[in-house]
Amino acid sequence: MSLKRWFGAWPVYRQITGADRLGRGKAAESRRSAGLAPRTDTADRVVASVCPYCAVGCSQRVHVKDGRVIQIEGNPDSPISRGRLCPKGSASKQLVTGPQRERKVLYRRPYGTAWQELDLDTAMDMVTDRVLDARRRGWQDTDPAGRTLRRTMGFAGLGGATLDNEENYLIKKLFTALGALQIENQARI
Repeated sequence: MSLKRWFGAWPVYRQITGADRLGRGKAAESRRSAGLAPRTDTADRVVASVCPYCAVGCSQRVHVKDGRVIQIEGNPDSPISRGRLCPKGSASKQLVTGPQRERKVLYRRPYGTAWQELDLDTAMDMVTDRVLDARRRGWQDTDPAGRTLRRTMGFAGLGGATLDNEENYLIKKLFTALGALQIENQARI
């Protein structure tokens, strides 16, 4: 390799001798990086979404190719985050596509030591039965003075910050309709 060619491959030399004096463009580009393209260029479509991790509600762009999520990034058009995401939001693709994500219902019996798979209908029936039973056992129609209460002390609701506003709104309506008094959200605690 000649000395001139060796110097030409050195980014600092290209920066000093070329038009890119600050080294923010072609001067800092290697042969390898010159041939790369953003993975978002191959997306079939871009879907608007909201980051699921906290109550801020940062807007995201979800890049989809062949029905699969290939990248999630901040939406620069968002007045909330202006395209920026925190480390958790930046890693939200793992929440959707990660190999550690459970894709089936797992149940561990009381005092059990092992998980067993259940079909979704069975699991939903179990949850429904337990909620209705707790509601019935904790139901209070009136207080000791005879005033109408119509509430249950059998359960409470605690929402999570990974739920968006619409989901939390529906959960609040559900728990209120079931007669629960204590309805809280983790983001507020």
